[in-house]
Amino acid sequence: MGADIKSLRTRIKSVSSTLQLTKAMGLVASSKIRKAQLVRSRALEYARSLSSIVDVLTSSRECEKSPYLKVAEGETRLIVIAGDRGLAGGYNANVFRFLRELEADKFTAIGKKACEKLSASIVSSEHFSHSDAMTLAMELCRDFKDGKCTRVGIVYTKYVSMMTQTPDVKWILPLTKSENTPSSASAIFEPDEETMLETSVPLYVAGLLYACVKESFACEVVARRSAMDSAGKNATAMIDELMLKYNRARQGTITQEITEIVAGSNT
Repeated sequence: MGADIKSLRTRIKSVSSTLQLTKAMGLVASSKIRKAQLVRSRALEYARSLSSIVDVLTSSRECEKSPYLKVAEGETRLIVIAGDRGLAGGYNANVFRFLRELEADKFTAIGKKACEKLSASIVSSEHFSHSDAMTLAMELCRDFKDGKCTRVGIVYTKYVSMMTQTPDVKWILPLTKSENTPSSASAIFEPDEETMLETSVPLYVAGLLYACVKESFACEVVARRSAMDSAGKNATAMIDELMLKYNRARQGTITQEITEIVAGSNT
């Protein structure tokens, strides 16, 4: 009986330590959510503005022969965005599960977990800057124009709500014409539409990359807080159950000792 009490005491201490860890990680995630959501919102607004400019340019006849609008058979390249750390529920696992449904010839990883999975150099998703996005965008645009890749997409996690985040793919090259785009005749471009498109596409690709990374990071911290809340509730329930067993075992030991004392006094 004494061994059982000692074992239960050890388990209670271990689960209590885990509970403290989950609470701390949950608090850290909570503190990051507001900032991550704000950065995500601004990045998406920036990307939408660039998209509207590119949509107008691609709708013009002058840009019809742009290499960025060329559809061809060849190599597909995916930029895969995952988290820097685990303990975020199914966040990273969902990205990699979704990735298995896609076909690609080459991968570029952003986020330490993605880099580990794809055996790439470590690139942090949390600290990914617009400068980093611009560098990668210039490389992607150069490779696309040179024919080294003919299709480029971004695998990221889309924020739906605090309870729902889903992996998705955004295809960014080649550019596609939007049917509902206003005519370019309503705008004046200097020096001309084709030159403006050539200048705008790397900025557009960088804006989409940056927005997708920041949206994915917002999803990561939300998923981590949710996972830590769930783990904390499970740990609390486990401690309550172990304490009940511990108290019963302790009461049984005390009862046995009293019985032995009474029995000894009657001999």
